[in-house]
Amino acid sequence: MTRRFFYGWVVLAAAFVIITMSIGTLFTLGVFLQPIEESMGWSRSGIGAIGLFNWIVMGAGGVVSGFVSDRLGTRRVVLVGAMLLGLGLVLSSYVQDAWQLYVTFGLLVGAGVSAFYVPLTVLAIKWFEGRRGMAASVVCAGNGLGILALAPLTRWLINEFDWRVAFLVLGNLAWVVVLPTALLLRPPAGGQPSGKLPSSSSSLSNAGAQKSPPRSPSGGQSFPALGFDGRSPWASWPFWAIALTHFFCCAAHSGPLFHLVSHAMDQGVPKMAAAGILGASGLTSIFGRIGTGIVADRVGAKHTLLGALSLQAALIFLYLFATSAGALWALSLAFGVAYGGAMPLYALVTRESFGERVLGTAYGGVFFISCIGMGLGSYAGGAIHDLLGTYRWLFLGSFAIGMMAIVLGVTLRTPVAVPVPRPSPAMGA
Repeated sequence: MTRRFFYGWVVLAAAFVIITMSIGTLFTLGVFLQPIEESMGWSRSGIGAIGLFNWIVMGAGGVVSGFVSDRLGTRRVVLVGAMLLGLGLVLSSYVQDAWQLYVTFGLLVGAGVSAFYVPLTVLAIKWFEGRRGMAASVVCAGNGLGILALAPLTRWLINEFDWRVAFLVLGNLAWVVVLPTALLLRPPAGGQPSGKLPSSSSSLSNAGAQKSPPRSPSGGQSFPALGFDGRSPWASWPFWAIALTHFFCCAAHSGPLFHLVSHAMDQGVPKMAAAGILGASGLTSIFGRIGTGIVADRVGAKHTLLGALSLQAALIFLYLFATSAGALWALSLAFGVAYGGAMPLYALVTRESFGERVLGTAYGGVFFISCIGMGLGSYAGGAIHDLLGTYRWLFLGSFAIGMMAIVLGVTLRTPVAVPVPRPSPAMGA
């Protein structure tokens, strides 16, 4: 008998490719930073503020896209996002004033990318009910490949042509890659959105229960209901515990990551090699994302997250002592594993707390707050460099923020294992 092909693998591959292209473009702003500064005379803090605005738009859009995808489906949301992403990048090649880059890269690109991460992560988790950690981590791993591929490509385009041509090429590439790939997306059987969110009087009142309750790290079964009683997820402490942990985690690593290329060049590293260092962190973040997702399926998301956060804080502190190209390469390879490993775990702890039916809405809110952290870190790095002429205080501040993420991560509650009653022999009659 021929085994039927599981279409979830196609959906997972499509989500990975889309995230690779979209998230990768966000981090190219760090590669554009110095060329735009030299060409237009804008300050690093001013360009970094565009990154802040970009992440805020992306986060707010993530709330909307998560909510809309729960109602209308993921494919429609992603197709709209693809059009906005390509348009924003293409128009960025024509900017003459800073406010125009706020509109093109900050608003349009941010809105476009916001249509991808939350809906695609939620869709992947729905397809892989028994391997949610693996599914979330594979989607998230697209971030790493995007940085690995697009950072050196962008630097090469800037070297060979200029930064305007680089924006133009990236925009057309986004259309060519994302639009046809989005057509492959579809919900699992029985998962077609009805256009309505479940009412609190129905199965939502069962605190997000689904057909087969998730397994606890010990192998037992548990219901994903820590504090959700059918009200808005935003009204519960588990939501804010997850969101604030994610916020501090992103605020800690975004500054060092966004300014890594500029910091390396400040240390005398050649331009192409500096972009390669950022790309290397993206490469190892793939292994971190996939590895922690697999580990979380076995030992639990919370414990895996705390390990990744601890490693991230330690490596940020070590950047204070890395001044040579070799040290920056080695440290960035390890840093990719740390920050990348933490990212897919937030979707898992959110799902454990709120269940599957409102996962898009709940995770969209968590993602929005984390994006504010990403933007603040990017902006703070430029502001600190403009004020003090060094990134040293950025690394010290990021280390302190990373420690706060660990403290908040400890407050996350692990779902309590609730054994499922088994029928006794007498009941079988």
